[in-house]
Amino acid sequence: MRLGKMKLQKVVPLWIYILFLLVPIYWLVNMSFKTNTEILGGLTLWPQDFTMANYHMIFTDPVWYNGYLNSLYYVCLNTVISLSVALPAAYAFSRYRFLGDKHLFFWLLTNRMAPPAVFLLPFFQLYSSIGLFDTALAVALAHCLFNVPLAVWILEGFMSGVPKEIDETAYIDGYSFPKFFVKIFIPLIGSGIGVTAFFCFMFSWVELLLARTLTSVNAKPIAAVMTRTVSASGIDWGVLAAAGVLTILPGMLVIWFVRNHVAKGFALGRV
Repeated sequence: MRLGKMKLQKVVPLWIYILFLLVPIYWLVNMSFKTNTEILGGLTLWPQDFTMANYHMIFTDPVWYNGYLNSLYYVCLNTVISLSVALPAAYAFSRYRFLGDKHLFFWLLTNRMAPPAVFLLPFFQLYSSIGLFDTALAVALAHCLFNVPLAVWILEGFMSGVPKEIDETAYIDGYSFPKFFVKIFIPLIGSGIGVTAFFCFMFSWVELLLARTLTSVNAKPIAAVMTRTVSASGIDWGVLAAAGVLTILPGMLVIWFVRNHVAKGFALGRV
């Protein structure tokens, strides 16, 4: 009886906290099915005049759905580039000692600490000069500035946890380095790669300043398109709420696909 009471005392605060976190999400979903008149008219806990017009607007307007496609494209591209660069770099930091390795590792982290606004003007001028402005590749490469250091930092922690004897045994068995790295080493740090991909995706998905400044029409992300709801007549709250709901879905899907790796990864490595 006493154990049950203690368990209840621990569970109740947890559920209260979870409900507190879910209130904004519920309210966003609630607003997405309302008209502007109902939203501005007063407080209602659920839609009194249920409508799908807000979602219909997003799925039928090319500017809206192209904004989602552009965002998904450069975010996925950035995640692939960041992992491709960070994997060999993290391996070098975890397995070898060279002149200035600790200073170089710290310098990588300082790029993650600097605000994106510091690099905004150089990126804008550079991409305008070489013809990369208003392309998904421009945003993907710009986001590498803060995602690659983060990926290297996380992966290095996971790789350092793998004994070096595994490398030596593979070389004795006749494995070349690329074959060993792909077939043996990468599966051993699968959880670390899952965690790293999750963070790279999330940080790139929510970043607005670089994505908005380095694009204008062809590669405009959804975060920039959402500013279209502001007009002389006011803010289209319903469409804005529907767009907000749809921006949450990619993150939920990423968490679903890497959930097993993330669960292991948070208990290991440098996260």
